Amino acid sequence: MTIQTETVEYSQDGSIFEGSLVWDDDASGPLAAVVVYHAWGGVEAFEKSRAVELAKLGYAAFCVDLYGKGIRGSNPEENMKLMQPFLDDRAMLQSRVSRGVEVVREQTIVDESRVAAIGYCFGGLCALDLARIGSDVRGVVSFHGLFMAPGNTDGNSISAKVLALHGWDDPIAPPESVVGLAKELSDAGADWQIHGYGHTLNAFTNPSAQSPDDGAQYDEAGDRRSWQAMSNFLAEIL
Repeated sequence: MTIQTETVEYSQDGSIFEGSLVWDDDASGPLAAVVVYHAWGGVEAFEKSRAVELAKLGYAAFCVDLYGKGIRGSNPEENMKLMQPFLDDRAMLQSRVSRGVEVVREQTIVDESRVAAIGYCFGGLCALDLARIGSDVRGVVSFHGLFMAPGNTDGNSISAKVLALHGWDDPIAPPESVVGLAKELSDAGADWQIHGYGHTLNAFTNPSAQSPDDGAQYDEAGDRRSWQAMSNFLAEIL
């Protein structure tokens, strides 16, 4: 196994973005691809480490840059300032997430017909919005994501299969929002699953999340179980 990493610069709306493509050079291609959407701080070591783990499973993983080359947050206040415009303008968010899929399909090692997407926290919202706009990716996975509907996709059909992996005690996405997501996905005709992990907060997959008073706490069991659920899901759809 020889894991390769390549920086991929791409443009959109006059701005330059810097993604990261990761794959196992020993795997025979073209490879199924998994787009990885980052949390609110931008592409960080966490997302890149997950891309490596995806490459070990035999996929080409592409960390999408939603904010722009070199634009990253370093604390919660900066992270919120970066994320908020996308929460306010979901059409802009949907354009950025779609561009990430376009870019990964342009890579020579990728089988453009076999693409899925995953995302963490804010990135989970990105993955769900990709499905909501009717993208033809095979499936999306949200890890402790935000569930609020965008308001501009009512009446759309969802063809991508959907898996949401959720900490039941996440204060950002309380139980009523989980029920709301289930109804939304059902109304859109989606093939969906929601896995709830008891006594589990937001950011449960990230070992650096150690702020239970703020609702964010790593949980080893939730991390392990959710990764296995994602692995099974990707094996089924790709």
